[in-house]
Amino acid sequence: MKMKLEDLLKHIEKLKKVNRKNLKISDDADFVYICHNETVHGLKYNDIPETGDKILVADMSSDFLSEPVDVSKYGLIYAGAQKNVGPAGVVVVIIREDLITDDVIPGTPTMLKYKIHADNDSLYNTPPAYGIYICGKVFNWVKNKGGLQAMKKINEEKASILYDYLDSSSMFKGTVVKKDRSLMNAPFITGRNELDAKFIKEAKAEGFENIKGHRTVGGMRTSIYNAMPIEGVKALVEFMKKFEEENK
Repeated sequence: MKMKLEDLLKHIEKLKKVNRKNLKISDDADFVYICHNETVHGLKYNDIPETGDKILVADMSSDFLSEPVDVSKYGLIYAGAQKNVGPAGVVVVIIREDLITDDVIPGTPTMLKYKIHADNDSLYNTPPAYGIYICGKVFNWVKNKGGLQAMKKINEEKASILYDYLDSSSMFKGTVVKKDRSLMNAPFITGRNELDAKFIKEAKAEGFENIKGHRTVGGMRTSIYNAMPIEGVKALVEFMKKFEEENK
């Protein structure tokens, strides 16, 4: 079911009030989990929450390799490869050495024990060799681009082209406050469901695929991962300007 526009706006207002520097963490919590970049609503942790002595675990599947990360702030980072790294079926894990232990929940399957994989150089089972090979190609591509600092600059430039237009448009509106915007996923709406549907249909006819927003929130969403060239973002904005002019 799609979220109604008024409910979406209320949800956004609620998110504005979240104080990431003062999270309520249970005393008996073993760790704190965050989704570093949330793709459905286009939200990103631009300020990492303070978790005290609690281990911070982050899912970075949708923004891994998009910018530099201070891994020392985390106990564990994991990332599915399918957004910025390589084919689906490969997962990258960065784990603090003191967390690689036999002290796991009784009954934990062998394949879910990090120590088993670490002790066997990630070769305990037959690895997805082709997927890993493609990941290696992507790692070299990122290095040749200038590394993660260069990737961040490129991604900020792409995102700013889109967000700047959304901020100036009288038809299209972004649904995330500036400080929490994702560089990878930018959702937006017109405020009218029928106009959203018309835009999605005409955008597809122009060759813009998967513009439709997630089924739980509706609207539109564009994903501009590392592989999306800046020309693609510029082309989308030009189409949006044209659509806005024709549908005043």
